[in-house]
Amino acid sequence: MRWPAWLNPHRLQGRIVGLFLALLVGVQLVSFTAIHTGITHNAEASLASELQTGERVLHRLLEQRAGKLRNAAELLAQDYGFRTTIGLSLAEAGTVDTIKDALANQGERIGASVVAYFDRQQHLVAATRDGADAFGAALQRLVDSQEGAALVVQDRHVYQVVAVQVRTPAPVGWVLMGFELGREVLDDLKALSELDGVVLLQPHGQPWLGLVGTVDAGLAAALPHRVGPQGPSDGVVALDGERLRTRFVPLLASEPRLGVLLMRSLDVALAPYHELQLALLGLTVLGVAVFALVSVLIARGIGGPITALSGAARRLEAGDYDTPVTATSRLDEVHKLAMALESMREGIRRRDALVNKLAYVDPLTLLPNRARFAEVLQAHLTHGAAPGAVLMLDLDRFKHVNDVLGQDVGDRLLQAVAERLRALCEPVQAVLARLSGDEFAILLAHTDGRLASEAALAILKDFEEPLQLDNETIDIGAGIGIALFPEHGQDVNVLLGRAELAMYAAKARQCGSLIYHPQLDAGSQESLSLLSELRRAVENDELRLYLQPKIDLHRGRVVGAEALVRWEHPVRGLVPPMQFIPFAEQTGFIRLLSAWMLSGAARFSQQAREAGLDLRLSVNLSTRDLMDQELPAKIEALLSPLQVPAESLCLEITESTIMDDPERALSTLEHLHAMGLKLSIDDFGTGYSSLAYLKRLPVDELKIDRSFIMAMERDLDDARIVRSTIELAHNLGLTVVAEGLETLKAWAVLARLGCDEGQGYFVSKPMPQEQFIAWARAWQPPEPSTITAESVMAKLG
Repeated sequence: MRWPAWLNPHRLQGRIVGLFLALLVGVQLVSFTAIHTGITHNAEASLASELQTGERVLHRLLEQRAGKLRNAAELLAQDYGFRTTIGLSLAEAGTVDTIKDALANQGERIGASVVAYFDRQQHLVAATRDGADAFGAALQRLVDSQEGAALVVQDRHVYQVVAVQVRTPAPVGWVLMGFELGREVLDDLKALSELDGVVLLQPHGQPWLGLVGTVDAGLAAALPHRVGPQGPSDGVVALDGERLRTRFVPLLASEPRLGVLLMRSLDVALAPYHELQLALLGLTVLGVAVFALVSVLIARGIGGPITALSGAARRLEAGDYDTPVTATSRLDEVHKLAMALESMREGIRRRDALVNKLAYVDPLTLLPNRARFAEVLQAHLTHGAAPGAVLMLDLDRFKHVNDVLGQDVGDRLLQAVAERLRALCEPVQAVLARLSGDEFAILLAHTDGRLASEAALAILKDFEEPLQLDNETIDIGAGIGIALFPEHGQDVNVLLGRAELAMYAAKARQCGSLIYHPQLDAGSQESLSLLSELRRAVENDELRLYLQPKIDLHRGRVVGAEALVRWEHPVRGLVPPMQFIPFAEQTGFIRLLSAWMLSGAARFSQQAREAGLDLRLSVNLSTRDLMDQELPAKIEALLSPLQVPAESLCLEITESTIMDDPERALSTLEHLHAMGLKLSIDDFGTGYSSLAYLKRLPVDELKIDRSFIMAMERDLDDARIVRSTIELAHNLGLTVVAEGLETLKAWAVLARLGCDEGQGYFVSKPMPQEQFIAWARAWQPPEPSTITAESVMAKLG
């Protein structure tokens, strides 16, 4: 849509119209705002005065009710028949019933909620309702303070009570009468002052409650939620889209706190002024229309000469960026407009050239992009007979850098990596490109497999030196895949695809770099086939639960086990977990496996308890499990039917699992901890940011990775790491479990260092669950010995 010239703010006509209209609208807005503010202020002041008057009316109504109640009580206390009845012995049959009838008759005449008679010692004798002995405290307060009336809270009901002494002629007791403080008082208040009110009560240590009010039930229920622990405050409250001016009238200052919240609608008070505001708005609209008409006429008269430049604008629209725009008018405005058009022409011409350049250049690193790299590679494949290689590189932990340090740091990291790669590629005249994200590609001409591997090794060696960005030290690493041509293909897409496949295989195997070989494709197809069979394994009951015992290193008894899954394939036999667990994690099927593991561990825990064994079973959680916000609810639904205590299960999470999304993982862990489940950090020491989050995680246990345990007997540094880790965990109140317990000497060293539990082949290999209970009953710890640990402990000092 093409706007008229007088509506275009970049045109002279548009600016004239805009200036006139802006001045008028600004003045009208200031006036309208001032009037609106004054009206609102006056209305609020008027409402505040009405609320103060309403407070006085409320107190007067309560005093009138108290006087009526006291008169009735005095009438009953002076009644001859009543005094004669209470003068009889209470031991005589029917005396108490006669007193109760007299109390009931008097209460019905005046509509009292409760009438009770107390003897001279203020002990309840008779009452018109059960539970009246609770009013004894109110009677005591009235007698001691000699007040005319008092408010009493009983079972979230408020009563206004008075007490009168009965004399025959000597004092013989007290008559106590009470009205329930209901809506009648608030209705009378509204009839007199047009104010709404709600009785609010705050029981001991509980939130405020709305007891009764003249407003609708929904508004009365919402009011207590707007009241803070310190009580209601005077001011304006918005409820259900309506603004209310409120004033709180306290009736009881001590707990339980009681008062009446008086309200008057501010919107209703402002309603009479709306017509005035609408009239002002109408005048404003009319003024804007008149000013707009006049300013358009003036703008058109001034802007006529600039129509001569329309031809230049049409040339620019048609794509003619080479013909200059010249100014033919002496008017300063037209001259400036011509210069603006000329600048625009130059800018468009430059941007057009830049767009053509950016089609082949990555704007962040200024390296060739994927399209340019594909063109260069295709030219080598088409016109070059010499062999070569394509190296594809993907950075490690780049997503973590983006998430933790921010995208700006991530972009600077990519630029720094590009500079390093450019310095490595220039001496050998290699073509370097950024394909996407954190992926880079290198084309090496006249290269065989050995030279390509050496080039990849040089890159990985250079990456061993961390990057310094501001005050951050960032360790970088990468996986590199290599595809050779013409050996591995002569098509661009085939070579890039095979280099990418080799790159992902290198990252999975953590071997740095890898040259493509046909088995990688076969392995992929075999894995996909295996994964499709895994989907049927749960339904066909092919999964088996294995358990590896955990031993208390100080008492030598079995305290638990780690639950492991095995797949007994009908054709392949026992499939190792590493052949199906990684692909289950990639596809999300790991959640179904985790659910199966949790169910099996819970059922076995129940069997063990029935067999007299108190065991804690540990189950590993994957990243996908931990990112599932519904995980706590799923586990609770799993444990409830089996009636298995939550503390009998321990969920193990690796450091890398937590670091994928720390905040989301922390939220899920807090929910699991609140359910009573034990939480454990698995493979501790192999991550890279664990200490930053360990103090925040609600974990109960820390498992030291087996690599430290198995090497500590011969490597003093590993022994120091184990000792420091145990001390750190104990200082944080955590239990320590050592994995990889392979020798008696390791047992002795760990026990001397204070480690709590251990698991490993020295105790037992993982066994089918059917064998575990018998094994646990027959388990005998090794003979205690301190000699085996002396050599290691002496070195540790």
